Amino acid sequence: MTNVRSGPFLFSFRRRHSFVLRPSSFVIWFAFATLPIFGQPAPSAQQILASVRMIEARQQIDLQGQLRENDLVIPFRLIQNGPLIRYSFTNPDEVLQLRLGQNSSRLDLVSDTGTEKFAGGKLNQKIRGTSLTYEDLAFKFLYWQTARVLGEENVRTRNCWKLQLRAPSRESQYSNVLLWIDKASGALMRMEGYDWNAQIVKRFEVVSAQKIDNRWFLKQMRIEELQPGTNHAQSRTYLEIKK
Repeated sequence: MTNVRSGPFLFSFRRRHSFVLRPSSFVIWFAFATLPIFGQPAPSAQQILASVRMIEARQQIDLQGQLRENDLVIPFRLIQNGPLIRYSFTNPDEVLQLRLGQNSSRLDLVSDTGTEKFAGGKLNQKIRGTSLTYEDLAFKFLYWQTARVLGEENVRTRNCWKLQLRAPSRESQYSNVLLWIDKASGALMRMEGYDWNAQIVKRFEVVSAQKIDNRWFLKQMRIEELQPGTNHAQSRTYLEIKK
């Protein structure tokens, strides 16, 4: 297991690879070329987000994973074919399909009779009692139009663009989201979600990575549900990816 907190290891291939936390499927990988936008000064927030979405929609993967919270362990299978991503859960069976478009994403429920759009009123529900919600799984905030670059800030010794994204409506559990994206590589280093009282309520943080078939993927990510407005974690879920 490779500890993601060790900055020199992660970015020792900086000129040949780009390190990216893939938002919708939570997979970390190294592409063979850094997107040009991340080597240029002062891109707009929408340019940065468009580049992240473009990377996301190119992948072909088939991996096993699990959600783990205390003694609760929930296995799942993750399959991606370009812009189409499927999460398959068992006990009981549940298949979710995420379709990534140019201007929006769509989360569907898949059954033997076909697919139907996931009900918007259920997006804020937790997935099988964990800290992860269906809205988190879809990462719809990457398509929010109201976004700005707040400035630069270091995360784990890396120089990052700090972005603020504002929700278009109260349909989201979050009023706004903060992202830290590495300027050199395009890596999404941190995510924080804020409720409609402008208090922090959720934090995502990568813990470790692993190499599978000569590509880097997520091994473990911690998802913390916070007591509103504090750094006190009410619950912690670990999302873990296996071969």
